[in-house]
Amino acid sequence: MVNSGSSANLITLAALRHLRGPGEIILPPLTWVSDVAAVLHNGFEPVFVDINPRTLGLDTEQVIERLSPKTRAVFITHVLGYSALTERLLAELARRNIPLIEDVCESHGATFRGRKLGTFGLASNFSFYFAHHMSTIEGGMVSTDDAAFYEKLRMLRSHGMVREASLAETKAAYAERHSDLNPDFIFAHAAYNVRSTELNAVLGLSQLGRLDERNARRRANLDLFLQRLDPEKYFTDFDTEGSCNYAFTLLLKKPNDVLRDNVVRRLRSLGVEFRRGMSGGGNQLRQPYLRGVVDWDKADFPCVEHVHFYGFYLGNYPSLTGERIAALCDEVNAIPDDRPLTPSPLALGGSGWGVRAQSAVR
Repeated sequence: MVNSGSSANLITLAALRHLRGPGEIILPPLTWVSDVAAVLHNGFEPVFVDINPRTLGLDTEQVIERLSPKTRAVFITHVLGYSALTERLLAELARRNIPLIEDVCESHGATFRGRKLGTFGLASNFSFYFAHHMSTIEGGMVSTDDAAFYEKLRMLRSHGMVREASLAETKAAYAERHSDLNPDFIFAHAAYNVRSTELNAVLGLSQLGRLDERNARRRANLDLFLQRLDPEKYFTDFDTEGSCNYAFTLLLKKPNDVLRDNVVRRLRSLGVEFRRGMSGGGNQLRQPYLRGVVDWDKADFPCVEHVHFYGFYLGNYPSLTGERIAALCDEVNAIPDDRPLTPSPLALGGSGWGVRAQSAVR
């Protein structure tokens, strides 16, 4: 456990760098900023790949085209509860012995082929920020079944201290090599302090027993939302098998600036909080922190670009009623796509739609 999903990203990539050396990391432009930042902070070269619009995750064929001897890992993001995995991707990575890292921060409890996301790669990252499926207010986790990777993570999480390793033989080996040092204060790496606290852990443990039930409600909510949307105006063909979404994905089917602006006006007039650009504010290649750092043509990512300009998400939480979901769909379905809309004073039974499940900050 660490103090945030962002810290989980950071030490996962740090451990990978220590164990596999420098090289390239393949990742999507539609993700949270900390995924890209972790790649940069650890000296890897980011290789961006467009998304599959049905999953909002990496496009498998484009990933395979980009694999090379320089590839150190594929860093996949399961965006907003959808699974980004495919059998072909898993098979090809296994054949080439290239690690998969899963960002499951937005997809607690989602599955692929009946198996939980976060159990397929070398490591997986979770966030327990208060907007997500379960919360420790702030918190995160790295999961792995690789013993050497786990030992490295334990030390990197806490100043690089060897005493944080779990294996007695690891501690003994360092103590023998560094007999001039106090065994309690051997720092193997110039690392971080990203530990969480006992109080955060108690909050998380108290929610585990309710997680499955709440996730089932979220799944039912998303199904109703997509069923009620107008498929002529909005994209509804998401791959929902195994999904577990904490947010409704509202994506215009075709580029239409008039409809997009009308959606913004209508949602604001209804008191419905929303985020534009889907996960993480849209296309990361448009963000200031990457200008002058990477040289990628935004035109090479048409799917991400469409989501950036014509995608939204809205809160999906367990206590949300079917009546309110249906009412919301009726409202957005009635939005005109050929003329500017005058804001309406109507509200869906009160303001603050989904305020408990909106922010994507990790």
